[in-house]
Amino acid sequence: MTKGNINVSVENIFPLIKKFLYSDHEIFLRELISNATDATLKLKHLTGIGEVKVEYGNPKIEVKVDKENKTLRIIDQGIGMTAEEVEKYINQVAFSGAEEFLEKYKDSAKDSGIIGHFGLGFYSAFMVAEKVEIVTKSYKDEPAVRWICDGSPEFTLEETADKTDRGTEIILHIAEDSAEFLEEGKIRELLLKYNKFMPVPIKFGTKTHTLPLPEDAAEDAVAETEEVDNIINNPTPAWTLAPSELTNEDYMKFYHELYPMQFEEPLFNIHLNVDYPFNLTGILFFPKLNNSLNIEKDKIQLYQNQVFVTDEVKGIVPDFLMLLRGVIDSPDIPLNVSRSYLQADGAVKKISSYITKKVADKMASLINENREDYEQKWNDIKVIIEYGIITEEKFAEKADKFTLYPTTDGKYFLWNELEEKIKPNQTDKDGKLVILYASNADEQHGYIQSAKDKGYEVLLFDSPIIPHVIQKLETSKDNVSFVRVDADHINNLIKKDEPVISKLTETEKESLKKNVEEAVNDKKFTVQLEDLDSTDAPFTITQPEFMRRMKDMQATGGGGMFGMGGFPEMYNLVVNSNSEFADQILKTENADEKESLIKYALDLAKLSQNLLKGKDLTDFIQRSYKQLEK
Repeated sequence: MTKGNINVSVENIFPLIKKFLYSDHEIFLRELISNATDATLKLKHLTGIGEVKVEYGNPKIEVKVDKENKTLRIIDQGIGMTAEEVEKYINQVAFSGAEEFLEKYKDSAKDSGIIGHFGLGFYSAFMVAEKVEIVTKSYKDEPAVRWICDGSPEFTLEETADKTDRGTEIILHIAEDSAEFLEEGKIRELLLKYNKFMPVPIKFGTKTHTLPLPEDAAEDAVAETEEVDNIINNPTPAWTLAPSELTNEDYMKFYHELYPMQFEEPLFNIHLNVDYPFNLTGILFFPKLNNSLNIEKDKIQLYQNQVFVTDEVKGIVPDFLMLLRGVIDSPDIPLNVSRSYLQADGAVKKISSYITKKVADKMASLINENREDYEQKWNDIKVIIEYGIITEEKFAEKADKFTLYPTTDGKYFLWNELEEKIKPNQTDKDGKLVILYASNADEQHGYIQSAKDKGYEVLLFDSPIIPHVIQKLETSKDNVSFVRVDADHINNLIKKDEPVISKLTETEKESLKKNVEEAVNDKKFTVQLEDLDSTDAPFTITQPEFMRRMKDMQATGGGGMFGMGGFPEMYNLVVNSNSEFADQILKTENADEKESLIKYALDLAKLSQNLLKGKDLTDFIQRSYKQLEK
C-alpha cells in the first residue's frame, strides 16, 4: 500500500474547491460523467487506430444510488488507470489526463470527441462527498488499484482484487449537507439536464420491457416481461449528424426531445456546421412568435462536445436570436468557467458573429426558394428579423434581402420593390420618399381608407418594436420618411400635382377657426384648417408625428433617454374647410346650436381615434339617443 500527500500548492485545497471553484455544486455529476465519457472514448480511439488490442464492445456508463449506505457510484468500462496513472492524474491536482491524451494523439484524436480541459473536474466530487474512492483497472495487464481520500490532502493507494473488469468506478460517500444527491429523482434530473446527449450510453436503473407474443400464441396469452437497462441519454442527437442524414420529421422529433412541453411545431430550422476557424455544430429552431416579445428566453442550450454547459446564453448568442430555440455545441467554448468569462472569450465572440451570418443567409435562401411560403410565415418571424435589424449591424446590412414590408391589402414587398412601387406617387416637396403606415388596421381603418382613396399605398407595421425599426431605417436609408397614417395630415406631407381649391374666403376661414376653437376650448387640441376634398371627413384628429413617435418609443422601452415623466397629450384637430359641415357651421346663427354641432363632430372624431372614454363616452351615447328621438 502507498501513502502520501496529494501534490497541491495550498495546504487545504478542498474547502476552496467546495466554496469557490464552482458556483453550483450540482455540476459535480456533470464533471464525473464527462471524465467517464473521456475514458471510454479514449479506449475507442486507441482500439480504432490499432494501438490497443482489446475488445471495445458496447460500453456504457452506469450511475447507482445507494441511499442506505449513503453512496453514489459512477462506473465506466473505459480505459481504466494503473497505479502509476492514478499517481499522475489524480494526485497532481489540475493535471488533465484528457489534455495530455489529446496532445499525444493530436493528429488522430482531434475528432474523437474527448472533452479535455477539465483539470480540477474530478475534485468537484468533494463538494458533495466526505470521502471519495476510485477503484480502477487499466486495459493494460496490470492489477486493479483502490484510491481513497477523505477530503484532506492525505490519500491511500493500494492494489485490490475487488475489480477484475476493465474500467473505473468512482464511489462518493455523500456528506450530510448534500443528502439531496442520494435521491434518485434528483440524480435523474441532473443526468437529464447535463448529460442527456452524452456520446456514451448512460444507464440509470432498469425498466420493464414487454416481450412480443409469438404468432401462434393463444388469444388469452399474457405477454412476458423482462427488465432491461434504462438508458437515460441519447448518444447521437440530431446535431451530431449531417443534414443529409436527417428528414424534417427527424428535426421535429429532436425539437420535442429538447422541449417536451412545447406542443406547437417550429416554423423551420437552421443546421449549423463549421470546422474553421473554430468548431461549431448545432440546430436552431424558429418558433412562432406572432407580435409578442413576451416569450421565454434562454431557450438555446449551450454544449461542449455534447456536455451541457448553460442555457443562459446572453452575450454568447446575439441578443435578437435569444428568441430562438435549439442547441449550439462547440469544443472551443470553455466548460467550467463563469458566464461573464464566456461572454468575453474571443472564440465565443467569433461564434456569435458566425451564427448571425448563418441566420441571415438562411433567411435569404428561404425567401428565394419559396417566396409564397416565406410570406405566409412572415407574421410569425418578423419580430426576430426586426429585432436583429435594430441590434446587430452586420445582420441589418444583409436584411434588405429578406425583410418584407406588408401593406394593409395583404401584399408584401422587399425594400427595392417598395421604392419602385410607391416613389412615383408618394414624395414630399423636396423629393423625399414618404412611406405611410398603420399600426392597427382596425383602429385606423378610416385613415387608411382615406389614404387609399387618394391612390396611396399604406404599409402595416404592427409589431411591438416598430418605432425603433423606423428610426433605424430612417437613419440607414437615403431620403425617406415614415409617417403613420393618422399622424400629420397627408395633404401637408405629399406633393400634389393639382392643389385643392378652397371654397371659402380668408374671412370665412378666420370665422370658422374662431368658432371651432371657442367650442372645443381644450389646450390639447390645435385647430388647423385644411382645403381638403369635399369627400374627406369634416373633422379629423391627428397627432404630430414627432410627438406620437416619442410616446411610442417611450412605451416600447426607448423613452428613458428623453427625460422624466410622460409626454403631454397633444393633438391636431384638422377641419376640412371644403366640407358641407364647414358651411353648416358658418350658416348656423344660434350660438348654442353651433357649439353643439362642433362638439358632436369633435366627439365623432375622438371616437374614431379611440379617444372618447369614460364620462365623455357615456354623455356622447346619451346625446346620440336623444338625437335619434328627435
